[in-house]
Amino acid sequence: MTAGLVSPRFSSMRVPAAQGAGVTNVLAENFEGLTAGTLEVRLATTQEDVAASQALRFAVFYEERSAIADAEMAILRRDIDSFDAAADHLLVVDHARGEGAAGIVATYRLLRRHQAAQAGRFYTSAEYDISMLVAEEGEILELGRSCVHADYRSKHVIDLLWRGIAAYVFRFDIKTMFGCASLPGTDVDALALPLSYLYHNHLAPEAVRPRALPGLYTDMNRIPADQIDRRRGFMSVPPLVKGYLRLGGFVGDGAVVDQQFNTTDVCIVVKPDLVSDRYYNHYARRSSDA
Repeated sequence: MTAGLVSPRFSSMRVPAAQGAGVTNVLAENFEGLTAGTLEVRLATTQEDVAASQALRFAVFYEERSAIADAEMAILRRDIDSFDAAADHLLVVDHARGEGAAGIVATYRLLRRHQAAQAGRFYTSAEYDISMLVAEEGEILELGRSCVHADYRSKHVIDLLWRGIAAYVFRFDIKTMFGCASLPGTDVDALALPLSYLYHNHLAPEAVRPRALPGLYTDMNRIPADQIDRRRGFMSVPPLVKGYLRLGGFVGDGAVVDQQFNTTDVCIVVKPDLVSDRYYNHYARRSSDA
């Protein structure tokens, strides 16, 4: 995550057209049946939805993981930045907790090209050179601000999030997904195993390889490849990053230490056309049957 967040006051925040009923209706058939018991995945459609998503992010990032909040966010108890108003917000709702915003237990922020233009840039560009991704033809999607309520970190919830992303990818014909993923802590020597494992085994092809910006670049190659047990290396990687790797994801060159969020970030790149994951196979079959 990037330090130095811009945090406009919540009272002035709007719900952009991309989050309104029009997009929800367009996506309805893609999201149909995306449930597990009392859980459902959908997009935010109201300001209250977005506020609840921000409150969940604050609870996870700032209260649980000790990120440093500015005075305004500490008062609001919401994780707010300048990208929220332009983005789509994917939500998992537990109807047993309540309807609407009261039931939100997981979230992902989704930002496409035109939304990044509205925000001024992609969030990731503050840490990485992503010019090679932006220059690609077709739609691209930045994934960010993912978090799950402490009581809901189960396979069912993670599955629903990825099924929702899959529906979104198919609806908008996404060619490339990318974003910053975080490893806990800022001691890169303590993170030598996961960083080195990722560098030696999952480095992106040069043509689609983001690189940490000068001044932020931290070498990930900290342990020689022949000294790494691949199973131990994989197990040392956080669950979210494991999920990207299982989708065929790659990492960019260089890690970035984020003191505000008490994390060390890596840049993830996923090419949906190379993914063999069951989520995408499921939606590919639905599309071909339509």
